[in-house]
Amino acid sequence: MNEDKFNMEIRKFLKQVGVTSQREIEHAVIKAVESGRLNDTNTFDIKMTLEAPSIGLSHCVQGKISVE
Repeated sequence: MNEDKFNMEIRKFLKQVGVTSQREIEHAVIKAVESGRLNDTNTFDIKMTLEAPSIGLSHCVQGKISVE
């Protein structure tokens, strides 16, 4: 296994996940604020699940995001 190439592939994927996830969160927050479900003093729960079934990977990260 070429570890350098493997590392670059992981980083490329994680960059795509980060950029697209941030965009989706921002759009969802804007819609929630516009509809009154969320205001600028709210905090909301968030969860991201990473799965790669073919290698037996399932990893969940949970947190909170504050909208201020």
